[in-house]
Amino acid sequence: MKTVALAVTDGMLHLELSLACEVFGPAPAAVDGPWYDLALCGPGPVRVGRFRLEPDHGLDRLARSGTVIVPGWADVDVDPPADLVDAVRTAHEAGARVVSLCTGAFVLAAAGLLDGKRATTHWAHTRALAERHPRVTVDPDVLYVDNGSVLTSAGKAAAMDLCLHLVRLDHGASVANTVARRLVVPPHRDGGQAQFVTTPVPDPAGHPLADLFPWVLERLDQPLTVEDLARRAGMSSRHLGRHFRAVTGTTPLQWLLTQRIRHAQELLETTDDSVDAIATATGMGTATTLRRHFNRSVGVPPDTYRRTFRARTPSAPRDAGPHR
Repeated sequence: MKTVALAVTDGMLHLELSLACEVFGPAPAAVDGPWYDLALCGPGPVRVGRFRLEPDHGLDRLARSGTVIVPGWADVDVDPPADLVDAVRTAHEAGARVVSLCTGAFVLAAAGLLDGKRATTHWAHTRALAERHPRVTVDPDVLYVDNGSVLTSAGKAAAMDLCLHLVRLDHGASVANTVARRLVVPPHRDGGQAQFVTTPVPDPAGHPLADLFPWVLERLDQPLTVEDLARRAGMSSRHLGRHFRAVTGTTPLQWLLTQRIRHAQELLETTDDSVDAIATATGMGTATTLRRHFNRSVGVPPDTYRRTFRARTPSAPRDAGPHR
């Protein structure tokens, strides 16, 4: 997955293109180890919004890339260029992991890569995608969908979530969090989280749970309950649940479990602590409980996860702070 190729052509959305360049471009200073080689691939000079872009390579370069990213497609009522569709299909057939950001899903669908698969796109265009490509199972209520070799995201901010998800898959949670901190964005939002199409995005410093989140993250080693969170937030458990659903798209307990798992990932990557010690540090109680939840959430046992990401990291610091 070392080479990340952005497929660019006239009619792409510049925000999705730019954020992919930010994530997969030069490695953050704090990341020690191999990083991505980013290539911009297109048929020639292209117009992206109000900007003119000079690609590094032709579209044929996509087939020699580990990951191919298709940014948002500006006019979903217009069929994407045949040469772009063919190049994306050929890259996937050659073994590339193919990713669409926002309405880039229309390009993947035109290439047949989403047939028989679950996929998403910007909520305003999910109906059009489903109607135009009936063999695609379109899910309008998630941030991104990971089908392994084919991934799709919803719009704008969800594209960033998917890019960070890719970094997490390739380099682990600690590195993904480092990238997120550099970009000043949330380090993790689960792909199944709702797109919040009817709910305004809350001001990070002004929503009712703004003070609660950091308080919880400093106490992941403690056996917190919904009642504890509600008491800290100064509201009833039912009221807390409504706010959590509005802000995070999930329940307080599921959000708390996700934070514990992410903290466990960081500790597995960056310390030599035993699984028992990590279970205690993340509030899981026992290694058995940690293994059960970790395997269910991440897909592999903690020991396998540690071996995988330790093998990719030249050196790991002895201590790691709480998940942010």
